[in-house]
Amino acid sequence: MRFEIAACIGLCALALPGVAQTGRRSPTESSYRMATTDIYWKWTGPYGGVPPFDKVKIPGLRSALDSGIAQALANVDAIATQTAPATFENTIAALERADEALENTESIYGVWRSNMSSDEFRPVQAEMEPKLAAYRDKLLQNGPLFRRIETVYQNAAKLNPEQQRLTWDIYTNFVRAGAKLTDEKKKRIAEINQRLAALYNKFSNNLLHDEENYVLYLKKEQLGGLAPSFVASAVAAAKQRGHDGEYAILNTRSSVEPFLTDSTERALREKVWRTFYSRGDNGDEYDNNAVITEILKLRAERTTLQGYKTFADRAIEKQVAKTPAAAMDLMMKLWPAAIARVKEEVADMQAIADREGARIKIAPWDYRFYAEKVRKAKYDLDSSEVMQYLQLEKLREGMMWAAGKAYGFEFVPLTNIPVFHEDVRVWEVKRGGKHVGVWYFDPYARKGKRSGAWMTAYRKQSRMDGEVTTLVSNNSNFVKGAPGEPVLISWTDAETMFHEFGHAIHGLSSNVTYPTLSGTSVARDYVEFPSQINEYFLSAPEVLNRFAVHYKTGKPMPAELLKKIKNADKFNQGFATTEFLASALVDMKVHTIANPDGIDPDKFERETLAALNMPDELPMRHRMPQFAHIFSGEGYAAGYYSYLWADALTADAWEAFQEGKGAFDQKVAMSFYDNVLSKGNTIDPAIGYRKFRGRDVDTNALMRDRGFPVK
Repeated sequence: MRFEIAACIGLCALALPGVAQTGRRSPTESSYRMATTDIYWKWTGPYGGVPPFDKVKIPGLRSALDSGIAQALANVDAIATQTAPATFENTIAALERADEALENTESIYGVWRSNMSSDEFRPVQAEMEPKLAAYRDKLLQNGPLFRRIETVYQNAAKLNPEQQRLTWDIYTNFVRAGAKLTDEKKKRIAEINQRLAALYNKFSNNLLHDEENYVLYLKKEQLGGLAPSFVASAVAAAKQRGHDGEYAILNTRSSVEPFLTDSTERALREKVWRTFYSRGDNGDEYDNNAVITEILKLRAERTTLQGYKTFADRAIEKQVAKTPAAAMDLMMKLWPAAIARVKEEVADMQAIADREGARIKIAPWDYRFYAEKVRKAKYDLDSSEVMQYLQLEKLREGMMWAAGKAYGFEFVPLTNIPVFHEDVRVWEVKRGGKHVGVWYFDPYARKGKRSGAWMTAYRKQSRMDGEVTTLVSNNSNFVKGAPGEPVLISWTDAETMFHEFGHAIHGLSSNVTYPTLSGTSVARDYVEFPSQINEYFLSAPEVLNRFAVHYKTGKPMPAELLKKIKNADKFNQGFATTEFLASALVDMKVHTIANPDGIDPDKFERETLAALNMPDELPMRHRMPQFAHIFSGEGYAAGYYSYLWADALTADAWEAFQEGKGAFDQKVAMSFYDNVLSKGNTIDPAIGYRKFRGRDVDTNALMRDRGFPVK
């Protein structure tokens, strides 16, 4: 049962004894309706059932979601109105079983929303998002249901620790949503939530429009400096769009960043940079500024109704940080060191530009290009040379090998599982010979797929009614190469790939009873911790020696190149830290305004960055009109800082591996698995971390990790 809007889709697939059974026809449902909607949630086949992606018809999603909402509300009403005294089993556990049809259907709907959006799908999305928001409000504002939950909560001392944690979590979410408010206030919150759902949908579609429709087509003479593998991908992307003989630079990060790093055409770099950083900010019908203004106004109004000072106060209350002030303290601990390092990095770049007679002042579209020159000069490290050893498929094998070496996972390819696109591949996942889940891998960009990279759980692990194993996916946006040609990726993209796989490993490691507490359903500023640990496995010599092999010769990365990578591991940390922190600070500052009514996002962004002394030579990583983390939903709103909070945990935790025998120290890895990966949200994250590390986190480890001075 999903009680708050989440960043990813999490599911449970369970029956509900004792109340209206999910999937059994109630008197108000016709046989025809059930026949047309069953396939979306009655998952059949191996591994406890799998999504029927091969049978999905977009019009059917609408009726299936309507049916799922109706069934879930009927089940909830049966729980709320039963005459038996409230107990954990007939109230809390029953809620865990109440919405199988809806959650399974919403899982499929979410795949189309993120991966297969189209002109046919978007009207369905526009209609259903407010309906889904209304369903959540009906659930969270159900007075009789809340009174039963409150009764169980008040008698929770009799429950076991995991049941206590689940009861606390559900009770707290209801209170935070306004369960104790007057009917008038509840009604207004419901109205706000439905309007916000429509605005989040509009923000996402506007951003997707600008990413899909702004493509730069180049001629052969404009390819100076670009790697052959990138050129091959650009040829394929252009051909796919009907531009044979040209080269397409897509308006997505995985296409833009390599271009900005390698292209010798400064005017084109500027054009690509400006197009990318103006997504959602072009003053046309797809401009997101007015959308953001209304979102902020409505969030603030709802926050006041819920009894909080600011949106950030409410958003962080259940996180590890607890308060906006604590999150700001960590960010501002790094900010001065980060912008000071940027100054040093820019000076090194400007010196090279001057020596080469460029007669320019380093601008944002120059940063990556000249940073690469500095890298070569200081460390004799060429990112294009490194890229020749970073094949997408070999790294995928490396991720799997590392997960096996550290935690004992095995991956077995499957060919009998339905997929939603021909690019998607599937593996069965085992541990100690026992089936633990299924992993879907969807690596390539396509029309209708949102940008970036992410992990999703189609179904969560649980065992409240027998063993239910998880189904997880990793999705990204690599540009597919020419047929038969390997896809080469940058070191940054390789880190992202390992990062997202870390989320999948977190989900696959889950060993809990109740689906709401399962897998990655942990505090937002803790959920990135396991995935960031997984990034470190990429640079482990054991991984690079086996899986970083030249795409032509098949020879492993030379020891000399490995040494250069290690020597340069602190390089460009000023850029990386400042780019991220700028976005995180703007996010936090805009959500700590008590009354943002009428705010101009562009102006707020400019003035905030100026007050922070943001260097002119680089942008924030996500400008507000394209900041999907915080405006296409609420998963990371007032929470983008969480990556940094998790970074602090990660840096300190990785020192535990280094204090042992390295990346694959079995004692440390098993402690991490037992106390972090497998626990889900069954314990307070601070307790889990303390059990793993033997103490609280040392945030100075983050300064050491980035090569910043520790004061």
